[in-house]
Amino acid sequence: MGKPATLLEKLCEHAASFGAESIEVEYKDGREWVLAFKGGTGISIANFASSRSDGKELRGNLYAAAKKTPRSVFGGQVYLLKVRTFDSFGKDAFEVSIDPAPKLDPSVAPAFTAKQVQYLAFIYNYTKIHRRAPAESDLEYHFRVSPPSIHDMI
Repeated sequence: MGKPATLLEKLCEHAASFGAESIEVEYKDGREWVLAFKGGTGISIANFASSRSDGKELRGNLYAAAKKTPRSVFGGQVYLLKVRTFDSFGKDAFEVSIDPAPKLDPSVAPAFTAKQVQYLAFIYNYTKIHRRAPAESDLEYHFRVSPPSIHDMI
């Protein structure tokens, strides 16, 4: 169970569900208007009173996403929500592109040391057998090392 989806993520998921590539959020007449864009055509999908909690939440989500691009999962696909801020009649407006995250190249092996592979294999098998992750003390006992060594490895 992950963190709850933000209002911005829910709007982007809705827009992506019908193939939109981006959304725009603009302030007009005391409301936050949300438009989804597909092939250059905009469709209004939501609006929120700017003074209400959902309007404030959406603006907060947008400002936070503009600082750090969030990764969201819609329908089993990972997306990057890239936010661009621009001026619209003296108010901040936002364009959010909904881009599929790049896939990892399966031909490139992860850079694990031999010791890390042993630890990962132990954790994986222990979890399969006991249906819970091992405690650091279980790792200490199995690998016969000190607590600081286990803690550093983890």
